[in-house]
Amino acid sequence: MAGNKSQQYDFTIESLGPAKLNSPIRMSKRGGDGLADYVSDSDRILYSIETEQVNGESKLVQSDTLELAGPRERIYFNPAHVHAAICTCGGLCPGLNNVIRSVVRCFWYRYGVRRISGIQYGYLGLLENSPWPVIPLDPDVVDDIQEKGGTILGSARGGGKQVEEIVDSLERMNINILITIGGDGTLRGAQDIGEEIKRRGLKIAVVGVPKTIDNDLSFIDASFGFDTAVSQAVPAIRGAHVEATGSINGIGLVKVMGRESGFIAANASLAQSDVNFCLIPESPFDLEGPNGLLENVKRRLLERGHAVILVAEGAGQEFIPPSGETDASGNLKFHDIGVFLKEKMKAYFAEQGVSTSIKYIDPSYLIRSAPANSYDSIYCARIGAHAVHAAMAGKTQCIASRVNNQYVYIPIKVAVSKRSHVDTEGSLWRDVLENTRQPFSMKNSD
Repeated sequence: MAGNKSQQYDFTIESLGPAKLNSPIRMSKRGGDGLADYVSDSDRILYSIETEQVNGESKLVQSDTLELAGPRERIYFNPAHVHAAICTCGGLCPGLNNVIRSVVRCFWYRYGVRRISGIQYGYLGLLENSPWPVIPLDPDVVDDIQEKGGTILGSARGGGKQVEEIVDSLERMNINILITIGGDGTLRGAQDIGEEIKRRGLKIAVVGVPKTIDNDLSFIDASFGFDTAVSQAVPAIRGAHVEATGSINGIGLVKVMGRESGFIAANASLAQSDVNFCLIPESPFDLEGPNGLLENVKRRLLERGHAVILVAEGAGQEFIPPSGETDASGNLKFHDIGVFLKEKMKAYFAEQGVSTSIKYIDPSYLIRSAPANSYDSIYCARIGAHAVHAAMAGKTQCIASRVNNQYVYIPIKVAVSKRSHVDTEGSLWRDVLENTRQPFSMKNSD
């Protein structure tokens, strides 16, 4: 959640209009009576809890505040008139079904909404010629889906730039609430959809639930599914360690997700301290030379007889000619850095006359398709409900998420304004280096 300390942000949440209807959720308007309280739009928390010493006194570095998430006493939409839609976009991630289930149950049981449609395959399912029918959703349909990985709605990339066509579909289907579950590209699409809705003068709320398994969305504590991803990476690392220690000069090489941000690799290195080299996009390294990766692995083998390397998919891509291809979201398709490193190490150690046994493990799709663990299940249950509370109160073009362990609403345009990266001068990377005991830099010029 780190940012420019001097930078200020506009965390104002947009609204479709005044919320004038009494909420069907019966709660308390005052404290001390043993009942849960409504949340007011004026209830806010500090975005940053950082302080600095000025003339012997602690002063806040930033004074920006965020609107607390939760049920409001007054709502904008009449539940009897609501047609809500849910779509899941992008790649799979642990917890998608949990969020769907939470959203459906909150609409149905807390607000009495009876028209809930599941849009198949993300924004593609909202295009005019979509071959996939909507799926009517109710508590029976989603009853046990939290036990399964993936998403019952299917997920796909693309379609989010066809904004006018999507809003045409929302109008045609009489949808007045759209809950989008997805990452950076999905949320950018949701922001554009919200702008087109506003341009047409329509009363349709668009609320996002941020999903990025790489945990690279700024301004939030963590994305749902990230904790599960780290825990699912651990068995692969453990297996790589067993293979490495069971061979002469054994090398266990594991690749995990992380296109631009190495949070999974960094945290998995701490969760399973068998990792000797953690390679992430934020910390460039050289392959050859006295301080390059290959020489460091060689020294490790000569000293300890084995090595475990954990690499994020985006690390070392500068060594491989770009593919020139992009996926449906516009992301550059990466070459497999794991296969590249395996072949490089085989050739290097053969040239050095060092006998090695290299085992490469890529658990990426096992990680993506896993059901959410208990931590993420709790997170998804709460964040899904908070997205519904926002939409029913008429809030739009915002996400529901968590900051400083509090559930809050953040404008989409702010949430997607920058990506989060591992700070190589921060405490997380410091602790990784202490744990792996790898050099702080594997660049020959440093």
